[in-house]
Amino acid sequence: MIAFVKGEIAAMSEDAVVIDAGHIGYDVRISTGTANLLPGMGQEVRLHTYTHVREDAFQLYGFLTRDDREIFKQLISVSGIGPKGGLAVLSVMSADDLRFAIMAADATAISRAPGIGKKTAERIILELREKVAPEAAFMPGETKARGIMGAGAYESSAKNEAVEALVALGYGASEALRAVKKVEPGADMDTETILKAALKHCYS
Repeated sequence: MIAFVKGEIAAMSEDAVVIDAGHIGYDVRISTGTANLLPGMGQEVRLHTYTHVREDAFQLYGFLTRDDREIFKQLISVSGIGPKGGLAVLSVMSADDLRFAIMAADATAISRAPGIGKKTAERIILELREKVAPEAAFMPGETKARGIMGAGAYESSAKNEAVEALVALGYGASEALRAVKKVEPGADMDTETILKAALKHCYS
């Protein structure tokens, strides 16, 4: 399996990029969101890759973070969702936005992806709700991608409790998650402190 590809961008479009790595051009499929964040032609880039193998095809799919790759792998584990559908979802929302939508059962947001109808969006929610941990949205990029709780685990736990408290107060799960995520990290960030800070974002 190819874990990542690092090299210069030789060609690119909205859904693919060719990376010149060691004088080999790797054709890597990407989401529109990833395409918008890539540097220009001739610039170096590193993409975490997922290798999709079928009897008639061998295709690489690339992501700027391991977290994006992991959420993509979860998406294509859903019955009826292939790599094309997974990229379509990540073209209209980030990995964290998808987590928020799943936790809030927001099928409308997910169904904005091309080729993803409401029933398919509901299936994504049903099959991934138990797999998508809300605390992942509160962890730093590389820590989140590795699934390591370690440093920051206490703060993530406190943020989870703050989200639950907001929902109990009548806020929607998606709104609560977004408000808590906006809270700036700091020392002594217990549940009460986070909750008070998050409430300000709910009203802003």
